Amino acid sequence: MAGHNKWKQIKRKKAVTDARRASSWTKVIREITVAAKSGGGDPGGNPRLRTAIDAAKAVNMPNENIERAIKKGTGELEGNVYEELTYEGYGPGGAAIFIEVTTDNANRTVAEIRHAFSRNGGNLGASNSVGWMFDKKGQIYLDAARYGEDASLEAALDAGAEDFTREGEQYVVTTAPSAFHSVQDAIKARQLEIDSAELAMVPRNTVKVEGADAERILRLVEVLEELDDVSKVFSNFDIDASHLAGAEA
Repeated sequence: MAGHNKWKQIKRKKAVTDARRASSWTKVIREITVAAKSGGGDPGGNPRLRTAIDAAKAVNMPNENIERAIKKGTGELEGNVYEELTYEGYGPGGAAIFIEVTTDNANRTVAEIRHAFSRNGGNLGASNSVGWMFDKKGQIYLDAARYGEDASLEAALDAGAEDFTREGEQYVVTTAPSAFHSVQDAIKARQLEIDSAELAMVPRNTVKVEGADAERILRLVEVLEELDDVSKVFSNFDIDASHLAGAEA
């Protein structure tokens, strides 16, 4: 298995563990607030909000927290004003890094991101310095141990998916961004439970990173993901499994 895909699996496992800590609910709450602000407070007519609520419930967030975040987004309750931004740069070994943030203070956010890059062997770049290396796609994950491959493939393709692959213990259903929510609904209608789903920046090609640079790129991504304002971090590195052992532990 390519190191890039292996890292994606480790990230998902870590995300579930971290999100169960109350201190890490900040990112989920911000997504609900922004989704409600952009598309309204009714999840039935706001697919992004529906996905955000599903993510909140998956990490056992109380309903009152969810409702409060929605009301802040719709303006029924006073709250911070967030904006969504992206930052791009290069990490050790020449790996491209694409960062999505949700922030109420862009000056603070860019200072923290620049500091993370400079302390971990990377360089923050200009807009679209690496963005062209990625394609935005919907990615839906199913438990490969729970569902048969043929039935899952049929459900995904019938739902309108672009691609279907297996990565370790999960099937990955790839969609166009515009079909992301409709494919999820169609898969659920086939009685298949979705492990997780996200709109992701998928690299067109990967870059092999080895030795000390491999350790440094993993550290840089970890530091970036720990920042409260950072929603998601994407990269195109490919690392040998031996370098990922410590990260998985």
